[in-house]
Amino acid sequence: MKRTSLLLALAASALLSACIVVPAHPAYATGPVVVVDTPPPAPYAEVVPAMPYPGAVWISGYWGWSGGHHHWVPGYYERPRPGYRWEPHHWENQGGRWHLRVGGWIRL
Repeated sequence: MKRTSLLLALAASALLSACIVVPAHPAYATGPVVVVDTPPPAPYAEVVPAMPYPGAVWISGYWGWSGGHHHWVPGYYERPRPGYRWEPHHWENQGGRWHLRVGGWIRL
């Protein structure tokens, strides 16, 4: 029994070591830089669910890039950050190549 508990504890700590926590910064971007030749699909009409608590901020979904193609990353609610505004993810065309600009909290 002790050995099983020890193995489970080791497995859990190995899995948790892959977790990343991103602190609130004046502005931040996470993830790798994405530059592709394929434009994103037309905007997806997301159904925004009811606000889960007063003041919740809707972080809209966006077209991400993975495995050689665009995929929809759904939106979600997040707690507001006083003194910041949310800058959404978006794609920019620069010379025929598409750059994903990652969203983040921007200091006002």
